Amino acid sequence: MHAKNPFLESYDFEALIQHHPSLKQFVFVNKYGTETIRFADQKAVKALNRALLKMQYGIDWEIPDQNLCPPIPGRLDYLLHIEELVYKKNIHLLDIGTGANLIYPILASCHFKWRCTASEIDPKSLKNAEEIIKNNPALSTVVLREQINEQSILENIILPDDFFDVVVCNPPFFKSAEDAQKQNQRKVKNLKIKETATLNFGGLSNELWTEGGEEVFLKKMILESTKFKSQVHWFTSLVSKKEHLKSLLHTIKKTKPKHYKVIDLDLGNKSSRFLAWTYT
Repeated sequence: MHAKNPFLESYDFEALIQHHPSLKQFVFVNKYGTETIRFADQKAVKALNRALLKMQYGIDWEIPDQNLCPPIPGRLDYLLHIEELVYKKNIHLLDIGTGANLIYPILASCHFKWRCTASEIDPKSLKNAEEIIKNNPALSTVVLREQINEQSILENIILPDDFFDVVVCNPPFFKSAEDAQKQNQRKVKNLKIKETATLNFGGLSNELWTEGGEEVFLKKMILESTKFKSQVHWFTSLVSKKEHLKSLLHTIKKTKPKHYKVIDLDLGNKSSRFLAWTYT
């Protein structure tokens, strides 16, 4: 995890419970004598997120049970590396597919004081993101835009007079609902848990899967990015599957960028990375 990440240390559950008392029911002492929660339990993760955002940033946060529940320390790590990549004050960030959770604009606004615009294709998720902004004055400058064309990613969102220092994206992981379910079953088996009903992080279909999966989505985003060369400094996206990098880098090189990078994210027992490219 990034050295500047405030969530680098173990969670102070006593302090977190003071900010969100409902978290208490999910906290237990494991066999190593450490307080923790069951991260396979979506309700526990949601309660932890609410406590973290309230304690760290004073944000009141709520999402429907069926929506994607993001890992906040990992999402902040992405932005901490973005800060080093862009290396500029007063960054204007565009979040593609912000979801009901609005997590990147929340962290970007509260932790870095960046300007934020966010897109979303699902009306219900967009409405929840609007409610989060409405309930938190610290987020009053966040701009939401609805993507009305399911075939587009950047088009219809980046307007003629826009300029963004960076685009961030957490693309849908899976190729289909069936693929998502298979991955969940494998995860449950690996974790040796009994909870098999739902994905532990939740998520609606548009949040978790798209036709062709992550690789096809990102290739489309790369090709669309060439239309906005002068309006965006850095295009970036998380890449959940390392095996996709070779073909994605091949696609990027064909568009003749000025620079491109793969930046690794070390998140403890999980490795991840994001892809960045620029034409300026």
